[in-house]
Amino acid sequence: MSPSSSTRTIPATSQTPRHVAIIMDGNGRWATQRHLPRTAGHIRGVHAVRRVVEACGRRGVEYLTLFAFSSENWRRPAQEVSLLMRLFVRTLEREVDRLVAQGVRLRVVGDLGAFDDKLRGLIKSAEERTAGQSALTLTIAANYGGRWDVLQAMRALLTAHPELAAQPEQIDENALDPWLAMSYAPEPDLFIRTGGEQRISNFLIWQLAYTELYFTDRYWPDFRADDVDQAFAWYRGRERRFGRTSAQLASPT
Repeated sequence: MSPSSSTRTIPATSQTPRHVAIIMDGNGRWATQRHLPRTAGHIRGVHAVRRVVEACGRRGVEYLTLFAFSSENWRRPAQEVSLLMRLFVRTLEREVDRLVAQGVRLRVVGDLGAFDDKLRGLIKSAEERTAGQSALTLTIAANYGGRWDVLQAMRALLTAHPELAAQPEQIDENALDPWLAMSYAPEPDLFIRTGGEQRISNFLIWQLAYTELYFTDRYWPDFRADDVDQAFAWYRGRERRFGRTSAQLASPT
């Protein structure tokens, strides 16, 4: 099943979301409540990533996308940003073997040019090592922003097809979609944000047009398989109409 736009066609749906996207929020507040440095929350958050990857794989999810570091996170204290970069490096070094064993393909999307050579090399190596895996595609959004994604896609489209600058009426979703950072994945069925905030924070703003939005007060370091099941149960109770009426869904035709 290839990716398609939910504003142009009605996608197939199932009881289990095919694609889950998560903003992993609350690491710092989890640590602060325990009188620990904020960095301790980010370290514990890595354990939650491992639990959720395994839980989604067991439940038949095909795509899992995690918002690890936004383009706005550079505004955080320099010490915290430095720790996040080191943690990213360490996680890539330690977790790739586990991903290979679980059949997980890793992809990283975002403006990676802001990272140092070592981190970019580790990302490239991890993507290459897991390229043949097909049980689950795990995407890490790093130095990613939804507005950046749309802008870079438009620039790439016009670079490849400069004639469209003089014919803007020919630019539609089908023309732009292949240039988006996650053109290889279907749009998310379920979006989860932990930590109590209720906003999408510049995450996949193009792709979330018809995604079901689930918010929980649970901080990310405490998020477990049971929480995944609770989110999935809520998702199964949603009526996904994609512009249609409830009566149309109920009709056999």
